[in-house]
Amino acid sequence: MPESGLTPNSSKLSSHLSSQSAVPSRSRFVIELLVALIVTKLPYVSVPFKWFESFFHEISHGIATLITGGMVNSIQLFPNGAGLCTSQGGNAILIAFSGYPGAALWGYLIFLLATWRAGIRFTLSLLGLIVMASSLFWARDMLTIIILLCLAGLFLLPIKLNNNSLLNSLLRILGLMIMLNAVASPTVLFGLSGKGDANMLSQMTWLPAWIWIFIWLAFSGLMLWLSWSKVNVNKGVKHEA
Repeated sequence: MPESGLTPNSSKLSSHLSSQSAVPSRSRFVIELLVALIVTKLPYVSVPFKWFESFFHEISHGIATLITGGMVNSIQLFPNGAGLCTSQGGNAILIAFSGYPGAALWGYLIFLLATWRAGIRFTLSLLGLIVMASSLFWARDMLTIIILLCLAGLFLLPIKLNNNSLLNSLLRILGLMIMLNAVASPTVLFGLSGKGDANMLSQMTWLPAWIWIFIWLAFSGLMLWLSWSKVNVNKGVKHEA
């Protein structure tokens, strides 16, 4: 019997599962998080990645609208990375609340999907199709259509690469960037008076805007922590036989 206590079959199963996993080690996660943080702070370079967060923010408003019986009129993205979703009907409180936590949740889901090695091309294709479908159904102006097509291209073009490990790493970094932007974006609302989702919620619920902002910050922080908790603490660590 092997000293590890594993039977040959269980050892093969463990090896197979490991080959299908792209869960990063702790050191790799830290490197990817630092890369994501640096990119989100770079002038100009960070704008396309702000569009990703803005898109998932606005589509979260749209999904909340549809779930609560409303209708989405349009989604707009602007050159500075901001966005706007206009809709009719639905639950106004849920719609206004959903943007920031929705973007953070999308970022976490993208990170999770990027830990599935065999499904990386399926994941990229699915995300690209979601962006293209949004462009088809909800984009009403040429600038938004161009931005969404560029975002779809950033998902679809890497499919041609043969290096699955690189694709998984890049997608994990993207997920982390979306979560980091979801953390940073609500803080801008502290300086706004009478504008933004937090002030809209404050008017509808009588709760101060800062409470909503802190809820969003806490949720985005939770998504980052869940990503960290997904890390394989044993990966890259050598064990003696």
